[in-house]
Amino acid sequence: MEMEDYASSDEDYHYDSDQDDSVEAYENDEDYALLSSKGPTTKVITKESLLVAQKEDLRRVMEMLSVREQHARTLLIYHRWDVEKLFAVYVDKGKAFLFGEAGVTVDEHPDSDSSVPSTVMCYICMEDVARVETTRMDCGHCFCNSCWIEHFIVKINEGQSKRIRCMQHKCNSICDEAVVRTLLNRKHPDMAEKYERFLLESYIEDNKRVKWCPSTPHCGNAIRVEDDELCEVECSCGLQFCFRCLSEAHSPCSCLMWELWAKKCRDESETVNWITVHTKPCPKCHKPVEKNGGCNLVSCICGQAFCWLCGGATGREHTWSSIAGHSCGRYKEQEKTAERAKRDLYRYMHYHNRYKAHTDSFKIESKLKETIQGKIAISEEKDSTLRDYSWVNNGLSRLFRSRRVLSYSYAFAFYMFGDELFKEEMTEAQREIKQNLFEDQQQQLEANVEKLSKILEEPFETFSDDKVVEIRMQILNLSTIIDKLCQKMYECIENDLLGSLHLGIHSIAPYKSKGIERASELSVCWNNKLNTGVTAELDRPSGSGSSDDNGCSSRKRARKDGVGGGFFDLNLPAEFVDRN
Repeated sequence: MEMEDYASSDEDYHYDSDQDDSVEAYENDEDYALLSSKGPTTKVITKESLLVAQKEDLRRVMEMLSVREQHARTLLIYHRWDVEKLFAVYVDKGKAFLFGEAGVTVDEHPDSDSSVPSTVMCYICMEDVARVETTRMDCGHCFCNSCWIEHFIVKINEGQSKRIRCMQHKCNSICDEAVVRTLLNRKHPDMAEKYERFLLESYIEDNKRVKWCPSTPHCGNAIRVEDDELCEVECSCGLQFCFRCLSEAHSPCSCLMWELWAKKCRDESETVNWITVHTKPCPKCHKPVEKNGGCNLVSCICGQAFCWLCGGATGREHTWSSIAGHSCGRYKEQEKTAERAKRDLYRYMHYHNRYKAHTDSFKIESKLKETIQGKIAISEEKDSTLRDYSWVNNGLSRLFRSRRVLSYSYAFAFYMFGDELFKEEMTEAQREIKQNLFEDQQQQLEANVEKLSKILEEPFETFSDDKVVEIRMQILNLSTIIDKLCQKMYECIENDLLGSLHLGIHSIAPYKSKGIERASELSVCWNNKLNTGVTAELDRPSGSGSSDDNGCSSRKRARKDGVGGGFFDLNLPAEFVDRN
């Protein structure tokens, strides 16, 4: 459809007094600011703030349960760093159950010089070992240091370093991380570094509220959400992605819909559909054969003759109505299969062409930013009473966001009203009603988006002040209308389409009027002042720089590698660090 088809009369842009609040909201909106009115609910965790974020949760558990840091970490790792869930178990089932389930033993067994002999039998290697060469864990089990070290190395290499259990048979107790670190540092400092790294990264790897940014190359950041994990976020590196599936932001598609759509667009499935429609496999060499004549006896390049109707191998003698030694009555079934494949291919092309058209428009319109900034600069230099042109940038932001919604809405419609996912969920009559409802809203949104796109391309820097004021009101009005239409479409999808299905695995990220929220960086501040009742203070990390009066670190945190004496990035995979 041509852009001119969306040209409208003045009444299309009628400025209703009931929309005062909405229009003013867009007029005063920050340029490209994608933050909600309540402030950011997502945080960027860098390698400098990773330990701080972990310490926050550790402190809460230490204060509530009056335990040491290693015990708090063991509890949090077991509960996947869900502090609220941990406290709920504590309230419902008590401290003993909470500790026993996670493998935490707080009853220590202090040594007594008068009762402990100078040599102890290690029941792992079955040798007498000097008492000073053994270590007793909190659970009371004592073995020689060599066996402990070998046990730790095996578990770390197996990927179980975050929860290393005692060597005693059927003992559920988790080994003290301070003991593990001390013993490994004596002979294997590289393994100690790896162990400490795994403990640190467990805050991200085992935490459902924290995930690595999927940028390529990796920016080194992680994102923590405070509320629902079903959301779309923007990292400080600029990448926007779905927090649940870590693919690109794709609402109003559900994660499963987008996964299927991306695969369908990426692989050669539609080429296979074309081959299915127009060719038949040779029964001898199985290569696809296309019929180029009217006779139903076809021949492959390998020399094999076969029946085009049923695909069966035949001889070469035939008449117009029959083939010698062969007959088949499966013509109708084959015809239905071919027609179904052709219909599916045309249906896919319908939705994909429109999806790609809006995606291409988004890429082209993204280049408008520099052009519009130039137009604004020219307008500001003119002798005019108009000085504020933020409405142009806000209109462009609205265009970008709504264009993305339109693009993904076609991928959603392909699966919502097709047979791939919801064939058994709706009758044909229900499907038709819902499809008409959705497509009506989709077309309204599409028409207004095209109007906004056309107006933003106008050379307003050459217009008179009265004409610029008119364009300004049109852009503000359209921005309000488009925002409401997007919100209405999301409500329709959540309530009328997906909400009415029995299969509840499809959910979409909520619509945000100001766009995908940009995560704010978590401040790097250290606070060792804990409330009364805590048995140990949080340690300040080694290698940290000087701090100001508020305890905020003044430089990046660096960890010294025990092998090479250099530094490594905490956000690189452990396997990469090992190789280097």
